[in-house]
Amino acid sequence: MNCVLVGGEGTAENAKKLLPYGVDTVYVYEHPGFEGFRADCCADAVADCIAATKPSSVLIGATALGRSLAPRLSTRFHTGLTADCTTLDIEPSTDMVQIRPAFGGNIMAQIAIRRSRPQCATVRYRVMDRAERVQNPTGSVVKCTVTDDMARSRIRILSSEVIEKQKTIDEEDILVVAGRGVRSEKDVAMCRRLAEALGGQLAFTRPMVENGFGDQMHQIGLSGRTVRPRLIITCGVSGAIQFTSCMKDAECIVAINSDPEAQIFKTAHYCIVDDLYQVVPRLTALVQNRKED
Repeated sequence: MNCVLVGGEGTAENAKKLLPYGVDTVYVYEHPGFEGFRADCCADAVADCIAATKPSSVLIGATALGRSLAPRLSTRFHTGLTADCTTLDIEPSTDMVQIRPAFGGNIMAQIAIRRSRPQCATVRYRVMDRAERVQNPTGSVVKCTVTDDMARSRIRILSSEVIEKQKTIDEEDILVVAGRGVRSEKDVAMCRRLAEALGGQLAFTRPMVENGFGDQMHQIGLSGRTVRPRLIITCGVSGAIQFTSCMKDAECIVAINSDPEAQIFKTAHYCIVDDLYQVVPRLTALVQNRKED
């Protein structure tokens, strides 16, 4: 069975929106005490649901909130937790194979929790395909009892403010990536102009971030973010597995590299073997001219 748990204040209506996507049961924990994210209250609610339903696996989003919640749950149930999974698989025995980067992204570790349940894992954003709507949903929403103890928190929210949401690279439809072949700030600006002309964002490989050309919020790779844009253009990217494993599901991949043997060409849909300093300005001009026309 595929079950989902939602909690907070005013979440019952949102729970109904999940049913058309093939969810069997949505468990709702709704209480005014859940306003804002209080990790201790949320852990109590999720633990109550796990104890009642006894699932084989528990998946939590690898967000800032999820990374706070998941270890509390695995500790309570004396079970294992694999963080930041990029791939999941289920064996006939119901053992879940959890695949994630290890040793700085140099290897992909396959981890299984065989002697305890539930198997807990946090999963990176956009590593799975979006669920498709089903024609005749048969799922149900179950409202669960929230006790006073469950909603009582030792955390006090003194103040809060709404932070202006900025579109991150894992939500972007068009990306231009600057790799190690881009050698200076001036050259990074050249790639940024192409990204802006296309209406997208500039992203970076790990070496570029380590050299101070970008930040981790705009880094693609096992130690950065996983992306699935409609279009991604790589500029001077060699194509190491740590990078390609986190962008290979893009709808259209265009690679620009002067080395005809570059690994990125094995992943790209369109390969341009040429000097990026000649290609990128011409692409930018073509895009800008088409907009003006």
